[in-house]
Amino acid sequence: MMKVKCLTVGAIASNCYLVWCEETKEAMVIDPGGEGQRILSEIAKEGLQVRYIVNTHGHMDHIAANAVVKEGTGAQLAIHAEDVPLLSDTEMNLSAYMGKKYCAPETDLILHEGEELTAGKVTLAVLHTPGHSRGSISLKGDGVIFSGDTLFADSVGRTDFPGGSYEELVDSIKNKILTCEDHFIVYPGHGPATTVGHERVHNPFF
Repeated sequence: MMKVKCLTVGAIASNCYLVWCEETKEAMVIDPGGEGQRILSEIAKEGLQVRYIVNTHGHMDHIAANAVVKEGTGAQLAIHAEDVPLLSDTEMNLSAYMGKKYCAPETDLILHEGEELTAGKVTLAVLHTPGHSRGSISLKGDGVIFSGDTLFADSVGRTDFPGGSYEELVDSIKNKILTCEDHFIVYPGHGPATTVGHERVHNPFF
């Protein structure tokens, strides 16, 4: 059985998710965007063995604790191929404009559409959902989607950053996320969780 814990971290209130297999305690950390020691404390509290740190994209508020969490867990860092450059480019990852230039460790796994990440009996499939950034991804599991900054409750991600495209964003949402069944829970990069069914009917951008 999949367990999910959301930690809201950093100055921009980004959602970091601990996702784990209840039976084996193997886990993934999605978007450690800050407060690395707090994230490590929660990992220890739950008794988790983290296999992967997954960035849904390479912006500062989603990668700022990569180094701390990687050092503290020994997990492999994973990001989509198109956003690999953002890990080391402080302008592209926006940290140069946020008061602290940050370069994350090099990635261990370069992700592409359709690949899967497994922790215990939990498997998440990689959906390439560009628009917020070229390499933005969403992660689809059993009845859940971690949408990063692609889709929010009643809103969508910004497209005015380098590599952004409103047309691509809407296409990604319509063809990769809204094709899921209504009951799928959407865990976004900021703000509250929602469902595919709710967004299909109520999101003003569609």
